[in-house]
Amino acid sequence: MTSHAVRNDAAKSDAAKNAALPLDTTDTALATASIAAGTVVATSARRRTPSRSVLRPTIWLPVVVALLVAGVLWELIAINNTYLLPRLGMIGQAIVTQPAFYLENAWVTLSEALIGLVIGFVAAFVVAVIVTESGILRRAIMPLAVVLNVTPVVAIAPALVVAFGFGPAPKLIVTALITFFPILMNVITGLNSVSPPILQVFATLRASRLEVLTRLRLPSSLPFVFAALKVVFPLSIVGAVVAEFSAPGAAKGLGTVISVASSNSRLAVVYAAILCLAIMGAVLLFLVTLLEKRVLRWHESQLLKRG
Repeated sequence: MTSHAVRNDAAKSDAAKNAALPLDTTDTALATASIAAGTVVATSARRRTPSRSVLRPTIWLPVVVALLVAGVLWELIAINNTYLLPRLGMIGQAIVTQPAFYLENAWVTLSEALIGLVIGFVAAFVVAVIVTESGILRRAIMPLAVVLNVTPVVAIAPALVVAFGFGPAPKLIVTALITFFPILMNVITGLNSVSPPILQVFATLRASRLEVLTRLRLPSSLPFVFAALKVVFPLSIVGAVVAEFSAPGAAKGLGTVISVASSNSRLAVVYAAILCLAIMGAVLLFLVTLLEKRVLRWHESQLLKRG
């Protein structure tokens, strides 16, 4: 065999290998495209992440000053109006004298809020994926979701109590309903936030709809999911309290404590329960914010906060 024939055979062999490459490296190409869609910023995030401690005065000092100002204003108003607004010492005394009472009722309300939130979140997320992938189902489902959102939950709660009794069921349903729509709209927006050029790359690589969803749309929706969680965590507590207000036979819960204490003009107990609700909401919001910073270190919103 001549050297010319050998070179031709080698060239044909290399061409055959190169032709087979796109089929063998489709998954690698999709992974590369996914990185290009956003996760590549993680390297930049690690380089630009400064070590910020919560002990820095610029972080905790404004909060302390705001609380002190609010406390002083409260005391100035309450001095001559204790029949309308109890003094802070009276509220603190109500909590200190019965800590187990408030902890027990706070746990009941928190459990209702979190379980209802999980139900609402899962339902909203599934519906968001469905309406994003199917135009027909979107036109069928979205009007019903809008009607459900504009219906006052306060009006629905008593009917749910009549239907399901004074147990946890109506409270979980109310909490799920009040958190459903904000999550739904944010997740839909996040799933549709992918830029057309990136979608075109996935289409060129012949990615399936499942691959586009799991590798592109879901990661792109995470910032919107956390934005929704920051809204619905406090809303879930509101939903649980509203349901407890609507169930006068409910044995426990901070909503029940407020309802009973206000009917007996025990304002210190009322405001002590409200303070517990406020602390619960603030702690939940703080935890969601910490989780967001951990999960979305690669995202532009977190990079901008870090400077």
